[in-house]
Amino acid sequence: MDPVRNPYAPGAGQRPPELAGRDAELDSFDVVLERISRGRPERSLVLLGLRGVGKTVLLNALRSAAVRRRWGTGKLEARPDTPLRRPLAAALHQAVRELSPANRDDANQVLGILKSFAMKEPASPVKGRTALRDRWQPGIDVPAVTGRADSGDIEIDLVELFSDIAGVAAGAGRGIAVFIDEMQDLLPEDVSALCAACHELGQQGLPLVVVGAGLPHIPAVLSASKSYSERLFKYVRIDRLDPGAAAQALRPPAQEEGADFTEEALAQMYEVTAGYPYFIQAYGKVTWDVAPRTPITVDDVKVAAPEAEAELAVGFFGSRYERATPSEREYLRAMAEVSADLPSSLSMGDAGVATSEIALLLGRKPQSLSPARDSLIKKGLIYSGERGRISFTVPHFGRYLRRQAAE
Repeated sequence: MDPVRNPYAPGAGQRPPELAGRDAELDSFDVVLERISRGRPERSLVLLGLRGVGKTVLLNALRSAAVRRRWGTGKLEARPDTPLRRPLAAALHQAVRELSPANRDDANQVLGILKSFAMKEPASPVKGRTALRDRWQPGIDVPAVTGRADSGDIEIDLVELFSDIAGVAAGAGRGIAVFIDEMQDLLPEDVSALCAACHELGQQGLPLVVVGAGLPHIPAVLSASKSYSERLFKYVRIDRLDPGAAAQALRPPAQEEGADFTEEALAQMYEVTAGYPYFIQAYGKVTWDVAPRTPITVDDVKVAAPEAEAELAVGFFGSRYERATPSEREYLRAMAEVSADLPSSLSMGDAGVATSEIALLLGRKPQSLSPARDSLIKKGLIYSGERGRISFTVPHFGRYLRRQAAE
């Protein structure tokens, strides 16, 4: 069929033509926004899930919901070894600009505080970078206001900054929503500061909400920082789609272009994608291109599957595998081999394996493998859901590695 009219859109964080299976999360967030707008207490949110389940897409959809209510919004992506202060300042700057409070004096005051907050980032430990950081200026066109959110202690500063910005939002009769993607990559001191700031917001009933998204072990990351973190955030598990939602992701976009799937083809699509939103888009795009006519049949899906798998092997699986060092790849392959004989829960990716079994397979002491394991966790390729066990963050990554080894 005509590839120009292909409706499917596989891509990192790219919204699919039909956001299927997420109505409950969207409706729940509307309730959160309404309750906060009415001055009622609500917890901030954290979306949990494996790679490819659509966390970033949903995060963007939640942000759109806040924008429709004329809230101020800002978004950032956490990165390993990058302090939160500057990217958060940029996100909050955008949020205040979107808010457009009627009282310009209050807005300029809080922007001046935000400027001081941004400029207090510690100097880089990299030799020769200190002077460059000292000369850096945020793009905030008001004078810096000293004495507030500029102590240099991120926990103190973030509590003060959130309180002041939320106060301006309350005066405007609206709210602020901050969206943080890849939340598991926040530095420990920034996690602690974020928890403390959310705690203060809850106590004061201020209209500012944090919405994070990341890998399944975020609750452990947060609780390691603040023991009360499980009471600060509402954890929302984002998982693969059920067959009905998967069909909804495929069929209406095709029908918009005058095409359709047979019921057997939809069933086959679910079998090969296991309901993961990214896989649905990837297989859907290739299947559309190879199908000679509508309706798309089960044979079309079978013909397209090898090409879709080859594209995933390069762009989805291979790109991640290439980021690993030789010792880390050895660890990943051992994980895949150990998990081969275990039942795999598709809702959790490949079944978690004991780190002791990996060491036994490799003939090494568990302690000697810790650097490789810790580096893989930092790179977001694996996560530890419980002590002594490890899992892939990417659905079917173990299956990919076993197939690669067989070939």
